[in-house]
Amino acid sequence: MYAVVDVETTGGKYGEEGITEIAIYKYDGNDLTDQFSSLINPERPIQPFVQNLTGINEKMLRNAPKFYELAKRIVEITSDCVLVAHNASFDYRMLQTEFERLGYDFERKTLCTVELSKKLIPDIESYKLGRLVRSLGIPLSDRHRAAGDARATLELLKILLNKDGEKKIVKEFVKTKSQPKKPKHLLKLMEGVPASMGVYYLHNSKGDVIYIGKSKNIKRRINQHFSSSGKKQLRIQLETDAISVEETGSELIALLKELDEIKLHKPKHNRMYKNSFIKFGLSRVETQEGYQVLRLVHAVDGEEYLTTFKNLNRARTILFHYAEKYSLCLKMLSLDKKEGACSLHHKQKCLGACIEEEPVESYNKRVKQLIADVEFSYSDMVIVDRGRNPEEQSVILIENKKLIGFGYVNLSHQITHPDALRNIIYPTKDNREARHIIKSYLRKHKNIRVVPLNTSEQ
Repeated sequence: MYAVVDVETTGGKYGEEGITEIAIYKYDGNDLTDQFSSLINPERPIQPFVQNLTGINEKMLRNAPKFYELAKRIVEITSDCVLVAHNASFDYRMLQTEFERLGYDFERKTLCTVELSKKLIPDIESYKLGRLVRSLGIPLSDRHRAAGDARATLELLKILLNKDGEKKIVKEFVKTKSQPKKPKHLLKLMEGVPASMGVYYLHNSKGDVIYIGKSKNIKRRINQHFSSSGKKQLRIQLETDAISVEETGSELIALLKELDEIKLHKPKHNRMYKNSFIKFGLSRVETQEGYQVLRLVHAVDGEEYLTTFKNLNRARTILFHYAEKYSLCLKMLSLDKKEGACSLHHKQKCLGACIEEEPVESYNKRVKQLIADVEFSYSDMVIVDRGRNPEEQSVILIENKKLIGFGYVNLSHQITHPDALRNIIYPTKDNREARHIIKSYLRKHKNIRVVPLNTSEQ
């Protein structure tokens, strides 16, 4: 029994991608016995080049089911099947990654139609799916969409099975990838680890911290470290002698705590502390005519910016969003360098600042709205989030747009008095990375409670 699968993904850094679409056709060697396809909300941004390639964008996925909602169906339709895909190592890796995030070991035998085609149909000009199936007369619609590519792969499989009548070659190319078993001492270390939100520390035999991480489910994340066969993870497995954890309740505090602890301990297996992950900043200048221009620049140590970004693609995606939201000019946002009117003006979404048709005052007013979105809402404020138990809440103190620290108070505590808060919070060194984490989190979580400390700003 075969389960022919194709997945489309967000693209991005290895191991951090997410599945945006999946299609599976179950084939018994004669007939199609089951099929399944769906868009998937990956809960992470899609790279622009992937959007252009597949036509799948974040708006299409906003109301799509998340992977965990489809996981049971995927397990059922692929059960007792050989997983077949064109470049099977990629599709299988993506499925395993998504299941690992759920704490589930997804193991199937796999068959790659690229490798099998090279053996059974040698001397073809290209083994890329589109060119290969066209050369064999197989119709292909919806290229770079899961259902279209999976259907074409199924038809290709039928041809390959016919050419390999005795199935000798197929048997050679069916691969099994087994998860490495965790040594007994690692299983013992896992026994006391909670399945909750927080920060974890892996220690060597001397007690030194060798790795720090954060997770919504600490137990599941450490299990992933101990189950992986990657070179870095194998080194961590060999060196880990103890585990300590700190539950935070709040994901934002976990992110800040992780950053702070990595900068403090400089663990040998963490790369974050070695180089700042902030690559670009947004600065403001004024033209001779008085228009406020926002420029993307390479972030420099010691410089302050309206907001910061990890990479250029993310920066451009966010600024394009704000350009459309506030009818701003792409040229005034450093996103369009051609002569004359910007491309949004041609679509009637820019009101003409690029060609000096819009009054300076009205344009600058909307620039201030954008700045308000990317800046902290108030100079002095408290961010209130979940605590470690139902009787408490977490607080993060911001003063003069700088991070002062974070901590926990009971639900009845008066959180509008900064002097009282300073006495109970864990003081944290303010830095650009910490402010970036907070601003990014607030942009994604619009419902989080923010309390101003200076009533004049309300």
